[in-house]
Amino acid sequence: MPATFLRLGDCNLNCSYCDTPYSWDWRQFDRKAELIDEDLLVTAARIRALTPRRLVITGGEPLLQQLALAELVEELSEFVVEVETNGTIVPSASLSDRIAQWNVSPKLANSGIAEAQRLKLGALTALRDTERAWLKWVVVAKEDLEEILRVVTNLEWPIERVILMPEAKSSLQLVERSTLVAEAAMQHGFRFSTRLQVLLWGNERGK
Repeated sequence: MPATFLRLGDCNLNCSYCDTPYSWDWRQFDRKAELIDEDLLVTAARIRALTPRRLVITGGEPLLQQLALAELVEELSEFVVEVETNGTIVPSASLSDRIAQWNVSPKLANSGIAEAQRLKLGALTALRDTERAWLKWVVVAKEDLEEILRVVTNLEWPIERVILMPEAKSSLQLVERSTLVAEAAMQHGFRFSTRLQVLLWGNERGK
């Protein structure tokens, strides 16, 4: 669906395969050059000037900025708002009630991050209980399925709201991994998502 994307800076994780390190990795990138420090009403006006009335807030990790995020979403009350999160932070009640859809992407061992840091069952349970959250798993290899099934089972997450998506930074890599991931999704009753922006534009920034 047509949507406006708002990317927020900073993240509490450092995934090895991250395709937007410029939003948080200040060892490689210049924070002042990458981020815009802007008044909330100015941001809201710029979003309203665009055609879509669906807003997807991504990162980084948006829930590191919950207070400002809640104020922005309240200001943009006419928008359908989705938030993309890594599922490690519990959303406040004031924010959670205003979000139409949570796109939750917990990190697997393939991210290179210790499990205690990347899997927070309390936060994931809180998001599950909104009944407006989808689990979106980034799959690199067949071995990832065992961990995905374990977490989905432990969380008692509805399988119809579980999505498998191939990790890929190029269209060739995406095509190579899609068959494996799609077959796994069909086998376990999950959904499958491609990476449309990678198919169309590769890893080009701003697309």
